[in-house]
Amino acid sequence: MRPLLGTFVEIGVDGCEASAQSAINDAFASIGVIEALMSFQNPDSEISRLNRYPGEWQPLSRLSLRVLRLARAIGIASQNRFNCTVGGQLVSWGALPDHGPTARVDVGSPLDIELRSGAARLRRAVRVTLDGIAKGFAVDRAIEVLQRRGVASGWVNAGGDLRVYGDRALDVSRRGLDGTLEGLGCLRNGAVSTSFVGDYAEPGLPARIVGAVGGKDGAGEMVTVLASSAWRADALTKVAGTCAQGARDQLVASLGGTMLGLNTAA
Repeated sequence: MRPLLGTFVEIGVDGCEASAQSAINDAFASIGVIEALMSFQNPDSEISRLNRYPGEWQPLSRLSLRVLRLARAIGIASQNRFNCTVGGQLVSWGALPDHGPTARVDVGSPLDIELRSGAARLRRAVRVTLDGIAKGFAVDRAIEVLQRRGVASGWVNAGGDLRVYGDRALDVSRRGLDGTLEGLGCLRNGAVSTSFVGDYAEPGLPARIVGAVGGKDGAGEMVTVLASSAWRADALTKVAGTCAQGARDQLVASLGGTMLGLNTAA
């Protein structure tokens, strides 16, 4: 376990081969690369540079462009329920740091992101934040590293974004707002992601989902999505969080995920 991505990241593998620790180290390193490239909090990241110069083409790494493409695509497919151009709103709320520019569009759309080979450009002064998808993507990248290194089975858990592969199966529980644990079942060869939706005055829950619907009577709730990849599960929790409860299951399913049991706070 190591501190990364604003949380604690755990990597586990099956077997005691001498190469296992080296594979784990490489998997952690791959997560560190994602954090360095895509952190909104880091003023020197590629995403911060993209945000700083709207209207100008910025050369970006293959990884940053890949996540931008995924974010743009799922944003369009979800009719902006997943929207990575809400960084301006989060800055104005004090939920994210202000690295400039002074003028900004609080909430844009995925179409404000233009992509071409090796570069990206923002059509307007929106601020892109990949916090709702990059952590899941980092989990997937770490799994890919373990698989390339010949690790037959294992898991990566990054503070609410969990993926398991191979013969390993993990019993998964979700901690509710009251601290109790709710069993969600056994996870094998898949990913789950959990996000909090609702009253962000809750102590210890600084993250915010722009446009969140919340639970019944405005109460907070934990939203969990199952998918084949962690990036998709991560993004779809935000889709679910901005959708009325009666429509969540169908919408999330149409985008490749499955809603798991809801735990609405009192």
